[in-house]
Amino acid sequence: MPKFIPAGRDRQSFAGIREIVNIFKQGDFATRSSFLIMGFGCIKRKQYIKGLLYFLMQVAFIAYMLGFANQYLSKISTLGTEAMRREWSEARQIYVRTPGDNSMLILLFSVMSILLIIAFVFIWRANIRSCYKAQQYEKLGKLQPTFKAEIKTLLNERFHITMLTVPSLMIVAFTILPIIFMILIAFTNFDANHQPPGKLFTWVGFKNFTDVFWSDPLISNTFGKILGWTLIWAVFATFTNYFFGMILAIMINKKGVRLKKMWRTIFVITIAVPQFVSLMLMSQILHDQGPLNMLLQKWGFIESNIPFLTDITYARITVIIVNIWVGIPYTMLITSGILMNIPADLYESASIDGASPARMFFSITLPYMLFVTTPYLITSFVGNINNFNVIYLLTKGGPLVTDYYQAGKTDLLVTWLYKLTVDKQNYSLASTIGIFVFVICASLSLVVYNMSGSVKREEEFQ
Repeated sequence: MPKFIPAGRDRQSFAGIREIVNIFKQGDFATRSSFLIMGFGCIKRKQYIKGLLYFLMQVAFIAYMLGFANQYLSKISTLGTEAMRREWSEARQIYVRTPGDNSMLILLFSVMSILLIIAFVFIWRANIRSCYKAQQYEKLGKLQPTFKAEIKTLLNERFHITMLTVPSLMIVAFTILPIIFMILIAFTNFDANHQPPGKLFTWVGFKNFTDVFWSDPLISNTFGKILGWTLIWAVFATFTNYFFGMILAIMINKKGVRLKKMWRTIFVITIAVPQFVSLMLMSQILHDQGPLNMLLQKWGFIESNIPFLTDITYARITVIIVNIWVGIPYTMLITSGILMNIPADLYESASIDGASPARMFFSITLPYMLFVTTPYLITSFVGNINNFNVIYLLTKGGPLVTDYYQAGKTDLLVTWLYKLTVDKQNYSLASTIGIFVFVICASLSLVVYNMSGSVKREEEFQ
Protein backbone atom coordinates (compact mmCIF):
# COMPACT_ATOMS: atom_id res chain seq x y z
CA MET A 1 0.00 0.00 0.00
CA PRO A 2 1.51 3.38 -0.97
CA LYS A 3 2.39 5.64 1.89
CA PHE A 4 0.78 9.00 2.48
CA ILE A 5 2.57 11.64 0.43
CA PRO A 6 2.60 15.04 2.15
CA ALA A 7 1.69 18.11 0.12
CA GLY A 8 5.20 19.57 0.20
CA ARG A 9 8.83 18.67 0.70
CA ASP A 10 9.42 19.80 4.24
CA ARG A 11 7.80 17.14 6.40
CA GLN A 12 8.38 19.15 9.56
CA SER A 13 6.09 21.88 8.27
CA PHE A 14 3.18 19.44 8.33
CA ALA A 15 2.37 19.77 11.98
CA GLY A 16 -0.77 21.24 13.36
CA ILE A 17 -2.26 24.25 11.65
CA ARG A 18 0.46 24.51 9.01
CA GLU A 19 -0.34 21.03 7.76
CA ILE A 20 -4.04 21.85 7.48
CA VAL A 21 -3.29 25.09 5.61
CA ASN A 22 -1.01 23.32 3.13
CA ILE A 23 -3.57 20.60 2.50
CA PHE A 24 -6.23 23.24 1.86
CA LYS A 25 -3.95 25.03 -0.61
CA GLN A 26 -2.99 21.90 -2.53
CA GLY A 27 -6.24 20.00 -2.20
CA ASP A 28 -8.82 19.81 -4.95
CA PHE A 29 -12.51 20.69 -4.62
CA ALA A 30 -13.44 17.39 -2.96
CA THR A 31 -10.64 17.67 -0.42
CA ARG A 32 -11.46 21.27 0.40
CA SER A 33 -15.13 20.42 0.72
CA SER A 34 -14.16 17.90 3.39
CA PHE A 35 -13.20 20.82 5.61
CA LEU A 36 -16.93 21.58 5.91
CA ILE A 37 -18.57 18.27 5.04
CA MET A 38 -16.57 15.50 6.61
CA GLY A 39 -15.99 12.47 4.42
CA PHE A 40 -16.96 14.24 1.18
CA GLY A 41 -13.56 13.64 -0.40
CA CYS A 42 -13.66 9.96 0.53
CA ILE A 43 -17.17 9.49 -0.87
CA LYS A 44 -16.16 11.34 -4.05
CA ARG A 45 -13.37 8.81 -4.55
CA LYS A 46 -15.63 5.82 -3.85
CA GLN A 47 -14.52 5.22 -0.27
CA TYR A 48 -18.18 5.17 0.68
CA ILE A 49 -18.09 3.46 4.08
CA LYS A 50 -15.24 5.56 5.44
CA GLY A 51 -16.73 8.77 4.09
CA LEU A 52 -20.15 7.92 5.48
CA LEU A 53 -18.69 7.19 8.91
CA TYR A 54 -16.94 10.56 8.96
CA PHE A 55 -20.15 12.28 7.88
CA LEU A 56 -22.25 10.50 10.53
CA MET A 57 -19.74 11.46 13.22
CA GLN A 58 -20.05 15.08 12.14
CA VAL A 59 -23.85 14.90 12.23
CA ALA A 60 -23.79 13.27 15.67
CA PHE A 61 -21.37 15.89 16.96
CA ILE A 62 -23.46 18.79 15.69
CA ALA A 63 -26.61 17.25 17.18
CA TYR A 64 -24.84 16.75 20.50
CA MET A 65 -23.52 20.31 20.58
CA LEU A 66 -26.82 21.92 19.63
CA GLY A 67 -28.88 19.70 21.90
CA PHE A 68 -27.16 18.43 25.02
CA ALA A 69 -23.90 20.38 25.26
CA ASN A 70 -25.30 23.82 24.49
CA GLN A 71 -27.52 23.90 27.59
CA TYR A 72 -24.47 23.46 29.81
CA LEU A 73 -21.76 25.32 27.89
CA SER A 74 -23.99 28.39 27.68
CA LYS A 75 -24.00 28.56 31.50
CA ILE A 76 -20.36 27.75 32.17
CA SER A 77 -19.49 31.40 32.84
CA THR A 78 -21.93 31.65 35.76
CA LEU A 79 -22.44 27.97 36.68
CA GLY A 80 -26.16 28.66 36.79
CA THR A 81 -28.42 31.53 37.76
CA GLU A 82 -31.57 29.89 39.12
CA ALA A 83 -31.43 27.35 41.92
CA MET A 84 -34.09 24.76 42.58
CA ARG A 85 -36.85 26.25 44.73
CA ARG A 86 -40.00 25.24 46.56
CA GLU A 87 -43.27 26.91 45.63
CA TRP A 88 -46.74 26.56 47.10
CA SER A 89 -49.24 24.95 44.75
CA GLU A 90 -52.76 26.21 45.39
CA ALA A 91 -54.23 23.49 43.24
CA ARG A 92 -52.48 20.64 45.05
CA GLN A 93 -52.21 22.40 48.43
CA ILE A 94 -48.60 21.29 48.84
CA TYR A 95 -45.14 22.65 48.23
CA VAL A 96 -43.71 21.55 44.90
CA ARG A 97 -40.14 21.75 43.75
CA THR A 98 -39.37 23.86 40.73
CA PRO A 99 -36.29 22.56 38.90
CA GLY A 100 -33.42 24.98 38.47
CA ASP A 101 -29.80 24.97 37.42
CA ASN A 102 -27.32 22.51 38.86
CA SER A 103 -23.82 23.96 39.11
CA MET A 104 -22.27 20.53 39.52
CA LEU A 105 -23.79 19.17 36.32
CA ILE A 106 -23.07 22.38 34.42
CA LEU A 107 -19.38 22.17 35.28
CA LEU A 108 -19.09 18.41 34.77
CA PHE A 109 -20.88 18.25 31.42
CA SER A 110 -19.15 21.39 30.19
CA VAL A 111 -15.75 19.83 30.84
CA MET A 112 -16.92 16.63 29.17
CA SER A 113 -18.17 18.60 26.16
CA ILE A 114 -14.90 20.49 25.84
CA LEU A 115 -12.99 17.19 25.84
CA LEU A 116 -15.35 15.89 23.15
CA ILE A 117 -14.73 19.04 21.10
CA ILE A 118 -10.98 18.41 21.33
CA ALA A 119 -11.52 14.78 20.31
CA PHE A 120 -13.68 15.90 17.39
CA VAL A 121 -10.93 18.26 16.20
CA PHE A 122 -8.57 15.28 15.95
CA ILE A 123 -11.21 13.28 14.08
CA TRP A 124 -11.80 16.25 11.76
CA ARG A 125 -8.06 16.46 11.12
CA ALA A 126 -7.93 12.71 10.40
CA ASN A 127 -10.80 13.20 7.94
CA ILE A 128 -8.87 15.90 6.09
CA ARG A 129 -5.71 13.83 5.96
CA SER A 130 -7.66 10.81 4.75
CA CYS A 131 -9.36 12.79 1.99
CA TYR A 132 -6.06 14.30 0.88
CA LYS A 133 -4.46 10.87 0.94
CA ALA A 134 -7.24 9.60 -1.35
CA GLN A 135 -6.54 12.55 -3.67
CA GLN A 136 -2.86 11.57 -3.82
CA TYR A 137 -3.75 7.97 -4.65
CA GLU A 138 -5.94 9.18 -7.49
CA LYS A 139 -3.23 11.51 -8.74
CA LEU A 140 -0.70 8.66 -8.83
CA GLY A 141 -3.15 6.35 -10.54
CA LYS A 142 -3.21 3.93 -7.63
CA LEU A 143 -6.20 1.93 -6.50
CA GLN A 144 -7.97 3.36 -3.49
CA PRO A 145 -7.68 1.05 -0.46
CA THR A 146 -10.98 -0.58 0.40
CA PHE A 147 -12.60 -0.26 3.80
CA LYS A 148 -11.92 -3.95 4.40
CA ALA A 149 -8.23 -3.45 3.62
CA GLU A 150 -7.97 -0.54 6.06
CA ILE A 151 -9.67 -2.58 8.79
CA LYS A 152 -7.16 -5.34 8.09
CA THR A 153 -4.36 -2.80 8.50
CA LEU A 154 -5.75 -1.77 11.89
CA LEU A 155 -5.70 -5.42 12.94
CA ASN A 156 -2.17 -6.04 11.69
CA GLU A 157 0.37 -3.28 10.98
CA ARG A 158 -1.43 -0.74 13.19
CA PHE A 159 -2.79 -3.17 15.75
CA HIS A 160 -0.96 -1.31 18.54
CA ILE A 161 -3.09 1.76 17.80
CA THR A 162 -6.26 -0.32 17.83
CA MET A 163 -5.36 -1.89 21.16
CA LEU A 164 -4.58 1.49 22.74
CA THR A 165 -7.89 3.04 21.74
CA VAL A 166 -10.03 1.65 24.56
CA PRO A 167 -7.42 2.23 27.32
CA SER A 168 -6.94 5.79 26.06
CA LEU A 169 -10.67 6.45 26.23
CA MET A 170 -10.78 5.00 29.74
CA ILE A 171 -7.91 7.25 30.82
CA VAL A 172 -9.71 10.30 29.47
CA ALA A 173 -13.01 9.34 31.12
CA PHE A 174 -11.75 8.17 34.50
CA THR A 175 -8.49 10.09 34.96
CA ILE A 176 -8.24 13.25 32.87
CA LEU A 177 -11.89 14.29 33.25
CA PRO A 178 -11.93 13.96 37.09
CA ILE A 179 -8.58 15.76 37.38
CA ILE A 180 -9.76 18.71 35.29
CA PHE A 181 -13.03 18.77 37.21
CA MET A 182 -11.18 18.81 40.55
CA ILE A 183 -8.88 21.60 39.40
CA LEU A 184 -11.82 23.74 38.30
CA ILE A 185 -13.64 23.14 41.60
CA ALA A 186 -10.69 24.88 43.30
CA PHE A 187 -11.73 28.09 41.55
CA THR A 188 -15.29 28.00 42.90
CA ASN A 189 -17.00 28.44 46.28
CA PHE A 190 -18.37 24.90 46.35
CA ASP A 191 -18.82 24.18 50.06
CA ALA A 192 -21.50 23.25 52.60
CA ASN A 193 -23.29 26.56 52.03
CA HIS A 194 -23.40 26.13 48.26
CA GLN A 195 -24.70 22.62 47.68
CA PRO A 196 -26.51 22.00 44.39
CA PRO A 197 -29.24 21.54 43.38
CA GLY A 198 -30.74 23.47 46.29
CA LYS A 199 -28.07 26.15 46.05
CA LEU A 200 -25.61 27.14 43.38
CA PHE A 201 -21.88 27.70 43.53
CA THR A 202 -19.99 30.07 41.29
CA TRP A 203 -16.51 31.12 40.25
CA VAL A 204 -14.38 32.94 42.83
CA GLY A 205 -11.08 33.07 40.97
CA PHE A 206 -7.97 32.53 43.08
CA LYS A 207 -9.66 33.19 46.42
CA ASN A 208 -9.10 29.65 47.71
CA PHE A 209 -5.42 29.82 46.77
CA THR A 210 -4.93 33.17 48.49
CA ASP A 211 -6.74 31.83 51.56
CA VAL A 212 -4.30 28.94 51.72
CA PHE A 213 -1.26 31.21 51.48
CA TRP A 214 -2.05 34.48 53.21
CA SER A 215 -5.62 35.84 53.12
CA ASP A 216 -7.03 33.57 55.83
CA PRO A 217 -4.57 33.34 58.76
CA LEU A 218 -6.16 30.21 60.22
CA ILE A 219 -6.17 28.26 56.96
CA SER A 220 -2.69 29.42 55.90
CA ASN A 221 -1.27 28.55 59.33
CA THR A 222 -2.88 25.12 59.15
CA PHE A 223 -1.62 24.49 55.64
CA GLY A 224 1.95 25.51 56.43
CA LYS A 225 2.23 23.37 59.55
CA ILE A 226 0.52 20.35 58.03
CA LEU A 227 2.73 20.63 54.94
CA GLY A 228 5.82 20.67 57.16
CA TRP A 229 4.67 17.65 59.16
CA THR A 230 3.67 15.82 55.95
CA LEU A 231 7.19 16.17 54.54
CA ILE A 232 8.80 15.17 57.85
CA TRP A 233 6.50 12.16 58.07
CA ALA A 234 7.21 11.16 54.46
CA VAL A 235 10.99 11.30 55.00
CA PHE A 236 10.91 9.26 58.21
CA ALA A 237 8.28 6.80 56.95
CA THR A 238 10.17 6.18 53.72
CA PHE A 239 13.74 5.89 54.91
CA THR A 240 13.13 4.09 58.21
CA ASN A 241 11.24 1.39 56.36
CA TYR A 242 13.85 1.29 53.63
CA PHE A 243 16.93 0.97 55.82
CA PHE A 244 15.42 -1.28 58.47
CA GLY A 245 13.94 -3.49 55.76
CA MET A 246 17.30 -3.64 53.99
CA ILE A 247 19.15 -4.49 57.21
CA LEU A 248 16.63 -7.22 57.95
CA ALA A 249 17.08 -8.64 54.45
CA ILE A 250 20.88 -8.57 54.83
CA MET A 251 20.63 -10.40 58.16
CA ILE A 252 18.37 -13.10 56.72
CA ASN A 253 20.49 -13.53 53.57
CA LYS A 254 23.77 -13.65 55.48
CA LYS A 255 25.73 -16.86 55.21
CA GLY A 256 25.35 -19.07 58.24
CA VAL A 257 21.82 -17.96 59.07
CA ARG A 258 19.59 -20.98 59.40
CA LEU A 259 15.94 -21.38 58.45
CA LYS A 260 16.01 -18.54 55.93
CA LYS A 261 12.81 -19.70 54.27
CA MET A 262 11.04 -19.76 57.61
CA TRP A 263 12.03 -16.18 58.45
CA ARG A 264 10.93 -14.95 55.03
CA THR A 265 7.64 -16.84 55.35
CA ILE A 266 6.92 -15.26 58.73
CA PHE A 267 7.25 -11.78 57.28
CA VAL A 268 5.24 -12.69 54.19
CA ILE A 269 2.42 -13.87 56.44
CA THR A 270 2.34 -10.46 58.13
CA ILE A 271 1.76 -8.89 54.71
CA ALA A 272 -1.20 -11.19 54.15
CA VAL A 273 -3.05 -9.61 57.09
CA PRO A 274 -5.07 -6.60 55.83
CA GLN A 275 -3.30 -3.43 56.89
CA PHE A 276 -6.42 -1.71 58.17
CA VAL A 277 -7.04 -4.64 60.54
CA SER A 278 -3.53 -4.34 61.99
CA LEU A 279 -3.82 -0.57 62.34
CA MET A 280 -7.22 -0.66 64.02
CA LEU A 281 -5.92 -3.29 66.43
CA MET A 282 -2.90 -1.13 67.22
CA SER A 283 -5.13 1.89 67.84
CA GLN A 284 -6.98 -0.12 70.48
CA ILE A 285 -3.79 -1.47 72.05
CA LEU A 286 -2.24 2.02 72.25
CA HIS A 287 -5.36 3.73 73.56
CA ASP A 288 -5.03 5.65 76.83
CA GLN A 289 -7.11 2.94 78.50
CA GLY A 290 -5.80 0.21 76.24
CA PRO A 291 -4.12 -3.10 77.09
CA LEU A 292 -0.57 -1.76 76.79
CA ASN A 293 -1.06 0.98 79.38
CA MET A 294 -2.90 -1.42 81.67
CA LEU A 295 -0.08 -3.98 81.53
CA LEU A 296 2.63 -1.36 82.07
CA GLN A 297 0.78 -0.05 85.12
CA LYS A 298 0.16 -3.54 86.44
CA TRP A 299 3.84 -4.42 86.14
CA GLY A 300 4.85 -1.17 87.84
CA PHE A 301 6.69 0.40 84.92
CA ILE A 302 4.46 3.50 84.84
CA GLU A 303 2.19 5.29 87.30
CA SER A 304 -0.10 7.05 84.82
CA ASN A 305 -1.21 6.26 81.30
CA ILE A 306 1.16 7.08 78.45
CA PRO A 307 -0.75 9.23 75.90
CA PHE A 308 0.49 7.34 72.85
CA LEU A 309 -2.23 8.77 70.59
CA THR A 310 -3.40 11.90 72.42
CA ASP A 311 -0.15 13.78 73.07
CA ILE A 312 1.33 15.61 70.08
CA THR A 313 4.90 14.33 70.45
CA TYR A 314 3.93 10.82 71.49
CA ALA A 315 1.37 10.56 68.68
CA ARG A 316 3.83 11.58 65.98
CA ILE A 317 6.49 9.17 67.23
CA THR A 318 3.89 6.41 67.57
CA VAL A 319 2.62 6.67 63.99
CA ILE A 320 6.20 6.53 62.67
CA ILE A 321 7.01 3.44 64.76
CA VAL A 322 3.78 1.66 63.81
CA ASN A 323 4.44 2.48 60.16
CA ILE A 324 7.85 0.83 60.50
CA TRP A 325 6.16 -2.25 61.93
CA VAL A 326 3.68 -2.58 59.05
CA GLY A 327 6.09 -1.49 56.30
CA ILE A 328 9.33 -3.37 56.94
CA PRO A 329 8.11 -6.74 55.52
CA TYR A 330 7.41 -5.13 52.12
CA THR A 331 10.86 -3.56 51.95
CA MET A 332 12.50 -6.76 53.16
CA LEU A 333 10.99 -8.75 50.30
CA ILE A 334 11.93 -6.15 47.68
CA THR A 335 15.51 -5.75 48.86
CA SER A 336 16.04 -9.50 49.34
CA GLY A 337 15.73 -10.15 45.63
CA ILE A 338 18.08 -7.28 44.78
CA LEU A 339 20.69 -8.36 47.33
CA MET A 340 20.84 -11.81 45.74
CA ASN A 341 21.75 -10.21 42.40
CA ILE A 342 24.77 -8.27 43.67
CA PRO A 343 27.86 -10.06 42.24
CA ALA A 344 29.56 -12.07 44.98
CA ASP A 345 33.02 -11.37 43.54
CA LEU A 346 32.65 -7.72 44.56
CA TYR A 347 32.46 -8.74 48.21
CA GLU A 348 35.29 -11.27 47.77
CA SER A 349 37.57 -8.63 46.26
CA ALA A 350 36.71 -6.17 49.01
CA SER A 351 37.34 -8.80 51.67
CA ILE A 352 40.76 -9.60 50.18
CA ASP A 353 41.59 -5.90 50.27
CA GLY A 354 40.76 -5.88 53.98
CA ALA A 355 37.48 -3.97 53.83
CA SER A 356 35.31 -4.20 56.93
CA PRO A 357 31.63 -5.24 56.73
CA ALA A 358 30.62 -1.62 57.30
CA ARG A 359 32.89 -0.44 54.49
CA MET A 360 31.50 -3.08 52.13
CA PHE A 361 27.96 -2.02 53.01
CA PHE A 362 28.56 1.66 52.27
CA SER A 363 30.79 1.07 49.24
CA ILE A 364 29.06 -1.86 47.55
CA THR A 365 25.65 -2.76 48.96
CA LEU A 366 24.17 0.68 49.54
CA PRO A 367 25.22 2.27 46.20
CA TYR A 368 23.92 -0.74 44.30
CA MET A 369 20.66 -0.77 46.24
CA LEU A 370 20.10 2.97 45.83
CA PHE A 371 20.71 2.77 42.11
CA VAL A 372 18.24 -0.07 41.59
CA THR A 373 15.61 1.08 44.08
CA THR A 374 15.54 4.83 43.40
CA PRO A 375 12.23 4.57 41.48
CA TYR A 376 10.84 2.52 44.37
CA LEU A 377 12.01 5.12 46.89
CA ILE A 378 10.34 7.88 44.91
CA THR A 379 7.03 6.03 44.66
CA SER A 380 7.29 5.10 48.34
CA PHE A 381 7.92 8.73 49.30
CA VAL A 382 4.95 9.91 47.26
CA GLY A 383 2.87 7.10 48.71
CA ASN A 384 3.76 8.19 52.23
CA ILE A 385 2.78 11.78 51.47
CA ASN A 386 -0.61 10.29 50.63
CA ASN A 387 -0.53 7.61 53.36
CA PHE A 388 -4.09 7.88 54.57
CA ASN A 389 -4.45 4.56 56.39
CA VAL A 390 -1.72 4.78 59.02
CA ILE A 391 -2.61 8.28 60.16
CA TYR A 392 -6.38 8.13 60.03
CA LEU A 393 -6.84 4.64 61.45
CA LEU A 394 -4.43 5.27 64.33
CA THR A 395 -5.08 8.85 65.43
CA LYS A 396 -7.75 10.18 63.03
CA GLY A 397 -5.37 13.10 62.63
CA GLY A 398 -5.50 14.02 66.32
CA PRO A 399 -4.84 15.38 68.78
CA LEU A 400 -7.09 18.26 67.74
CA VAL A 401 -5.99 21.83 68.44
CA THR A 402 -7.75 25.17 68.17
CA ASP A 403 -5.10 26.83 66.00
CA TYR A 404 -5.74 24.36 63.16
CA TYR A 405 -8.65 24.64 60.74
CA GLN A 406 -10.56 21.34 60.80
CA ALA A 407 -7.36 19.36 61.40
CA GLY A 408 -5.17 17.82 64.08
CA LYS A 409 -1.47 17.65 64.81
CA THR A 410 -0.86 14.32 63.06
CA ASP A 411 -3.00 15.10 60.02
CA LEU A 412 -1.30 14.89 56.65
CA LEU A 413 -2.46 16.94 53.70
CA VAL A 414 -4.40 13.94 52.41
CA THR A 415 -6.23 13.31 55.71
CA TRP A 416 -6.96 17.02 56.04
CA LEU A 417 -8.34 16.95 52.51
CA TYR A 418 -10.53 13.98 53.49
CA LYS A 419 -11.93 15.82 56.50
CA LEU A 420 -12.64 18.92 54.45
CA THR A 421 -14.67 16.91 51.94
CA VAL A 422 -16.40 14.24 54.03
CA ASP A 423 -16.88 16.04 57.34
CA LYS A 424 -17.23 19.69 56.30
CA GLN A 425 -18.17 19.46 52.59
CA ASN A 426 -15.66 22.20 51.78
CA TYR A 427 -14.93 20.83 48.33
CA SER A 428 -13.35 23.96 46.89
CA LEU A 429 -10.70 24.23 49.60
CA ALA A 430 -10.12 20.47 49.45
CA SER A 431 -9.58 20.70 45.69
CA THR A 432 -7.06 23.48 46.25
CA ILE A 433 -5.18 21.30 48.72
CA GLY A 434 -5.36 18.43 46.23
CA ILE A 435 -3.71 20.58 43.57
CA PHE A 436 -0.87 21.43 45.94
CA VAL A 437 -0.41 17.76 46.83
CA PHE A 438 -0.15 16.92 43.13
CA VAL A 439 2.34 19.73 42.47
CA ILE A 440 4.49 18.69 45.44
CA CYS A 441 4.50 15.00 44.50
CA ALA A 442 5.13 15.61 40.80
CA SER A 443 7.90 18.16 41.41
CA LEU A 444 9.75 16.07 43.98
CA SER A 445 9.46 12.95 41.85
CA LEU A 446 10.83 14.60 38.71
CA VAL A 447 13.64 16.48 40.46
CA VAL A 448 14.83 13.58 42.62
CA TYR A 449 14.67 11.04 39.81
CA ASN A 450 16.59 13.22 37.35
CA MET A 451 19.26 13.93 39.97
CA SER A 452 19.61 10.28 40.99
CA GLY A 453 22.27 7.83 39.94
CA SER A 454 19.63 5.78 38.15
CA VAL A 455 19.69 8.46 35.46
CA LYS A 456 23.14 10.02 35.69
CA ARG A 457 25.21 6.84 36.11
CA GLU A 458 23.13 4.31 34.25
CA GLU A 459 26.02 3.16 32.05
CA GLU A 460 28.13 2.23 35.07
CA PHE A 461 25.64 -0.43 36.11
CA GLN A 462 25.10 -2.03 32.71
